[in-house]
Amino acid sequence: MTKKTILLGALSMMGALTASAWQGDVKIETPNTQLLLTAWEGGDLRQLYYGDKSATATELRDAGSAFSFEALPAFGSVDAVHLPALQVQHFDGDQNLELQVSDYSRSDDGKAIIHTFTMQDKLMPVTVKLFYKAYKNVDVIETWTEISHQEKKAVTLKRFDSGHLTLRQGDVWVTHLHGNWAAEADITQEPLTLGMKTVRNSDGTRNSHLDAPELMLSLDGRPQELTGRTIGLALCWSGNFELRMNTVSHREHHVYAGIDPTASEYILEPKEVFETPRLAMAYSTEGMSGVSRIFHNWARKEGMFHRAMRTGDILLNSWEGIYLDITEEKIIKMMDDIAAFGGELFVMDDGWFGDKYPRKVDDSSLGDWVVDKKKLPNGIKALTDAARQRKIKFGIWIEPEMTNTVSELFDQHPDWVLQRPGRDLRKGRGGTQVVLDMTNPKVQDFVFGVVDNLMTQYPEIAYIKWDANCPISNYGSTYLPKAKQSNIYVDYHLGLIKTLKRIREKYPDLVIQDCASGGGRANYGLLPYFDEFWVSDNTDALQRVYIQYGTSLFFPANAMACHINHCPYWNTGGRVIPVKFRCDVAMSGRLGIELQPTQMTDEERQQCTACFADYKQLRPLVQTGNLYRLLSPYDHKGVSSILYSNDQKTQAVLFVYKVENYYDQPLPRLRLAGLDPAKTYTLTEKNVRVGQKPCSLSGKQFSGRFLMDVGIEVPLREEYCSRVFELK
Repeated sequence: MTKKTILLGALSMMGALTASAWQGDVKIETPNTQLLLTAWEGGDLRQLYYGDKSATATELRDAGSAFSFEALPAFGSVDAVHLPALQVQHFDGDQNLELQVSDYSRSDDGKAIIHTFTMQDKLMPVTVKLFYKAYKNVDVIETWTEISHQEKKAVTLKRFDSGHLTLRQGDVWVTHLHGNWAAEADITQEPLTLGMKTVRNSDGTRNSHLDAPELMLSLDGRPQELTGRTIGLALCWSGNFELRMNTVSHREHHVYAGIDPTASEYILEPKEVFETPRLAMAYSTEGMSGVSRIFHNWARKEGMFHRAMRTGDILLNSWEGIYLDITEEKIIKMMDDIAAFGGELFVMDDGWFGDKYPRKVDDSSLGDWVVDKKKLPNGIKALTDAARQRKIKFGIWIEPEMTNTVSELFDQHPDWVLQRPGRDLRKGRGGTQVVLDMTNPKVQDFVFGVVDNLMTQYPEIAYIKWDANCPISNYGSTYLPKAKQSNIYVDYHLGLIKTLKRIREKYPDLVIQDCASGGGRANYGLLPYFDEFWVSDNTDALQRVYIQYGTSLFFPANAMACHINHCPYWNTGGRVIPVKFRCDVAMSGRLGIELQPTQMTDEERQQCTACFADYKQLRPLVQTGNLYRLLSPYDHKGVSSILYSNDQKTQAVLFVYKVENYYDQPLPRLRLAGLDPAKTYTLTEKNVRVGQKPCSLSGKQFSGRFLMDVGIEVPLREEYCSRVFELK
């Protein structure tokens, strides 16, 4: 790593800086944004500004617009009005930390410039490295810390945020996601008022069913999709988290993001290094959709671990079609059906495994990943052969982090589950489900082996659905020493990530879906190791309009599995939605189907076949295009609409959904975005309803300027009416 002096004077790696040692500014920049930091006399590292490149440090100071607050405020250094991002209890009980910069360096990893500030406590041998990684081709800055020490005994990390951001107090609004099982990613928008607002999750294994670890900050008042200065923050972590927004009277908004410290004080031994999760930051002057496009491009091109994200195959998943009632005959018949529709992949869900304890209902067998010969007498090989013969791929479901107390695994290794010694096990799904102790290297090896054994025996498996249906309800580990039980919540996810890295190193091309009782793990902590999220166990198309809209704030379309469901649909009280609407909603993400084809009507079969054919033409644009959210279902205007366009703005695909219906309903004129005003576009309706002709707009030509400035009246007369247009 090349080391660089900050403006004046060489910096010592160890001792504190003298008051006259140096003072300098550091610019951390992406193509269109910058974060300005300064080191004040005495060694403090402070934030000046985050935003576009229109400001310099000198101008900010001259205008009185520069901040002067610690980049990483520590307990013992900040005043009582502010909050710490870092708190350490030293081996002798002292909880004060006074950090001073002792070194600064920068390096280039090809994709980004990494800035490293090394800070030392004035008294105790504690070192904190604060990193900023600024990408060269996308407007994202990641920040995180590394904490280490050389004290005589272990220290306790009581708070260890990944990052802190200071904003000018004003008409700032926060947008965050909240939900529940089958109702994920519901959008909440509210102004930041005086005092504290906290967004957190403490499930233990999953962190986006309730509050999600991402938020947007709109700096110009009520959030807008296409205009306004907006900051997006995403904590790249799969476990418990806490996002805090503290508004100090007549001064600033302070935003903190990190692992939730509740029951997670981390015991750190001398010379050990603790690395916090990365906090990804993006800034745009093009509103919420602008921030979304930045995160989508970062995910697809820069932010993923093993490769750039790919477009997904059209699949049929067996779960809502036959649930646990798996037989070889039923599975092969479903393969016939998906192949006939033009699909590309079949996934066998839960219910295929168990020997001593067959998986008949959901109260047994997790952990016993052997084929149930009564259900599948010819094994999985017969199914991969059948898929190849039908020219489709084969996938399979697993839940490797969990087990049932009714299982051979639990019989043999009861110490492998998280448990509270001397207390009864609290059990989840089916009354028997418990969580394996991922802090234990033996358990990590076992979980790796679940995937490795399947892929070794059946190398034609092309897709794995990885589920996680249980929170951490038993706070105790037989592996961790008694003095480190508070490390459980953190070490569980460090063990999980270590295991996933092993899997990806050996199987980089295996497609893996991240499922956790639906969308419980839609986060950037795990996306580097997965190809898509199962966005929700609720596949009702009307509710999916809302769920997918919220998920799109941070995650691209090729990360969102969107499946056509059966009707009437049990999850929403038997609601019946036309198959055309169901297809159009699923087409806006990574298209699949989740039903029993033998129960489909002729209309449903014809519509799905047409949908699949059109989607294959539109798929690259949908899954890798630039997203513009045009009308929000949350605005209650009766219509929701999104558009994807390519980089050249020569092609786009427009989705329009009627989400409310009543007599004499005024519907808004739809003004598009993401087009070239100087180009002329031809509209072609796709996935036309079976038995009907394309609507009156199909085949018409309009200038990009007209489409964006004036807009079009989309025919949406019937209940659950929807339209999909290709623009060229």
